[in-house]
Amino acid sequence: MRKFTRCCFTGGASSTHRKQNRPQPQKSRETMENAQMNNAYDNFEIVNLSSLSSSMATNIVTNHDFSSGLHSWHPNGCDGFVVSADSECRKGVSEKSVGNYAVVTNRKECWQGLEQDITSRVSPGFTYSVSASVGVSGPLQGCSDVLATLKLENRDSAASYFFIGKTSVSKDKWEKLEGTFSLSTMPDRVVFYLEGPSPGVDLLIESVVVISSSPSELEGTSTKCVSAGDDNIIVNPKFDDGLNNWSGRGCKIVLHDSMADGKVVPQSGKVFAAATERTQSWNGIQQEITGRVQRKLAYEVSAVVRIFGNNITSADVRTTLWVQTPDLREQYIGIANLQATDKDWVQLQGKFLLNGSPSKVVLYIEGPPAGTDILVNSLVVKHAEKIPPSPPPSIENPAFGVNVISNSDLSDGTNGWFPLGNCTLSVGTGSPHILPPMARDSLGPHSPLSGRCVLVTKRTQTWMGPAQMITDKLKLFLTYQVSAWVRIGSGATGPQNVNVALGVDNQWVNGGQAEINDDRWHEIGGSFRIEKQPSKVMVYVQGPSPGVDLMVAGLQIFPVNREARFRHLRNETDKIRKRDVILKFSGGDSSSLLGTFVKVKQTQNSFPFGTCISRTNIDNEDFVDFLVKNFNWAVFGNELKWYWTEPQQGKLNYKDADEMLDLCKRYNIETRGHCIFWEVQGTVQSWIQALNKNDLTTAVQNRLTGLLTRYKGKFRHYDVNNEMLHGSFYQDHLGKDIRAYMFKTANQLDPSALLFVNDYHIEDGCDTRSSPEKYIEHVLDLQEQGAPVGGVGIQGHIDSPVGPIVSSSLDKLGILGLPIWFTELDVSSINEYVRGDDLEVMLREAFAHPAVEGVMLWGFWELFMSRESSHLVNAEGEVNEAGKRYLRLKQEWQTKAHGHVDENAEFSFRGFHGTYSVEIDTVSKKISKTFVVEKGDSPLVVSIAL
Repeated sequence: MRKFTRCCFTGGASSTHRKQNRPQPQKSRETMENAQMNNAYDNFEIVNLSSLSSSMATNIVTNHDFSSGLHSWHPNGCDGFVVSADSECRKGVSEKSVGNYAVVTNRKECWQGLEQDITSRVSPGFTYSVSASVGVSGPLQGCSDVLATLKLENRDSAASYFFIGKTSVSKDKWEKLEGTFSLSTMPDRVVFYLEGPSPGVDLLIESVVVISSSPSELEGTSTKCVSAGDDNIIVNPKFDDGLNNWSGRGCKIVLHDSMADGKVVPQSGKVFAAATERTQSWNGIQQEITGRVQRKLAYEVSAVVRIFGNNITSADVRTTLWVQTPDLREQYIGIANLQATDKDWVQLQGKFLLNGSPSKVVLYIEGPPAGTDILVNSLVVKHAEKIPPSPPPSIENPAFGVNVISNSDLSDGTNGWFPLGNCTLSVGTGSPHILPPMARDSLGPHSPLSGRCVLVTKRTQTWMGPAQMITDKLKLFLTYQVSAWVRIGSGATGPQNVNVALGVDNQWVNGGQAEINDDRWHEIGGSFRIEKQPSKVMVYVQGPSPGVDLMVAGLQIFPVNREARFRHLRNETDKIRKRDVILKFSGGDSSSLLGTFVKVKQTQNSFPFGTCISRTNIDNEDFVDFLVKNFNWAVFGNELKWYWTEPQQGKLNYKDADEMLDLCKRYNIETRGHCIFWEVQGTVQSWIQALNKNDLTTAVQNRLTGLLTRYKGKFRHYDVNNEMLHGSFYQDHLGKDIRAYMFKTANQLDPSALLFVNDYHIEDGCDTRSSPEKYIEHVLDLQEQGAPVGGVGIQGHIDSPVGPIVSSSLDKLGILGLPIWFTELDVSSINEYVRGDDLEVMLREAFAHPAVEGVMLWGFWELFMSRESSHLVNAEGEVNEAGKRYLRLKQEWQTKAHGHVDENAEFSFRGFHGTYSVEIDTVSKKISKTFVVEKGDSPLVVSIAL
């Protein structure tokens, strides 16, 4: 009696959606493969094939035994041939074949194999049973998985992929691959194919049988639908089978039913594992999952963990993926981390995705200091569920511009205010009568302020100041602008930081800061947004040293009307990013040209829109496709940083950067060099920190010479010494002159590159260390020392952006006369629509400002961003609402025009700067021409001879 494993699915139930409106090459698919361990099929029903009606048991695969060569079969991106039964060139298996078999070779990817179109031979409502005899040949140690997969295509949507079954195959024998599938609806095209071994390994196929049965003939059997992710791919996840399939990573692992005299017991089950005798933080417990995870699928990881011993009560515990590529390159992918304790079990959760086809994958848990045991009760890895996006927030009566602060003008004394702490509040006078500039830009014409202020005296702690409860006055997902005048009294020693803060359920939220070192009134501007319902929200003003009086006037917190701001920005954009163009035709009788149809299309906007990429990203063809279509600049996230190119002294690694540069050159993508040095000490390699002054000077010179000579002329920009407003490692160790020296030497080694300063929180008003004023002073100081600063980098890691605040910072920095770039822009919100709103604020502000000459996003693909909830494309390739907003803006900023030649033999339009094509239909011929619209105040005249 022949049996097979039943793994039925209903067509369409678990489809993965790809990008729309383009043909889907086979290699851009996301196969919905279970990737579970071999014993994960136990829950499925076993069906006897011999019980099926013989009248229904016709094989729907043609040329199933390859007796007609590869007729009806097609290699998928690779090569194939058939070995005949009497051939002496048999390969791959010692077990004799009963007939011909196909060899699929020159496989560069695991998804490459052999396929057949079975569209005309399958119907909805039937269950199809699959049985194939398969083998492998080539550079293989141990076993490799072979998979049967179905591809469903529809004209109006992306292809879907479904896992049918798999088997583990060694080089010595043929194995049976069995499974079933059924379709609930009929797609336009159905393709069956076999795939799966590692790249470089040949796939051998002896026969394929796919037979059908009606639903009634399977009555009483299970038709449970399964898809990738229904099963844990971790073998022995709760240690029910002892420590089988587990090992220690540089340490010992043991099994316990309890520890500490019964105080530590499993959260679930009977036992837990402990990684013990750990001598390094990376020591831990691991399991190899090679062959059970598939590229371009997102996986969720959940582990129940705690720590024990070494008098450590709390420590960082991490899940990490170690990946080895076929060319033996190693990658470490951080999945999740949290603070675990010795008191309770906690759940460690995260996600990961593999871009390329790995030769080996190991998942492990690490992190605590040496000597501390890591306890693991369970570990689950499943295909990540697709979470539908949150709906756009519906906000009734947003009351744009209405202040939520009560008695802001103090016309009713201090009613509505209360002192935070045992300070004293009273009403003072002499404050400004005008709104602070950033609020005025948002609110427009406004009544004068009262001239009264809250005077705070008898302050004994820095956090003491005036406060109000505003819980019931705030709406979720609205962006609020914060504005106030602040001043401090006498007695301060040194600059004082004054902060408008919010306590949201006892969590501190920054509403804006100002540094004050004189007796003038200063503007505070900031913003915030609340995305989860709080039980209590308090706003308060704090900051000066104890004993220093504080004065606050005209405190305003109001929701901003972004649409009104956008209307203003569209007008500004039209002024600075467009130019009048006159197409002047010649070569024919002007009267005959009158009325000739002209069609103008912009093919490329010259404004730089770029993104951060990583080496692993470029192994994902879907990532590269989105990159090439939607960005014209790129910056490397880590691969050019010193800690990446020289992690140990003298051991240089430029391979990653070289490969990324090659990709950018291939697609005409310009590149920024980020970064030559990084001033923040925590980012500096330990071997550099251990050098004495002379050796450190030599190392700095070698870094400059090595990098700038190798890549001379290849990077258009360099961030020379990253985040000098927030760090001072090199300056502290080598003196103040080292910063200007870095600029001057870099310029000598590569004069073609613009050299940038680069820092964060310049644009949002929430960090006094990097206010626009401080940044200007910093640049002028470098220039006075002879540093050839060529550009100002604003990173742009921003929350709840407010246009006038961002624009104010740009206006201030504009006095330097240097090009300004947003170099690392990202925004974050759990709601994709709100994230899109934030992104639109930043892109419109940048595009409408004359001093801004480029915008770089700090990534766009989920799981490859420095901040959560900031991606534009979901992990498996679906463009989300924020990404759609970006694409719509790009479309808005591309000109199309059409019309007829006028009586002066001209056609005029106003268009964005960039490259254009024009088509002219005359009576006798069609003419095409390209031209470029560059910046300029006067109309551009383009002469076209017909």
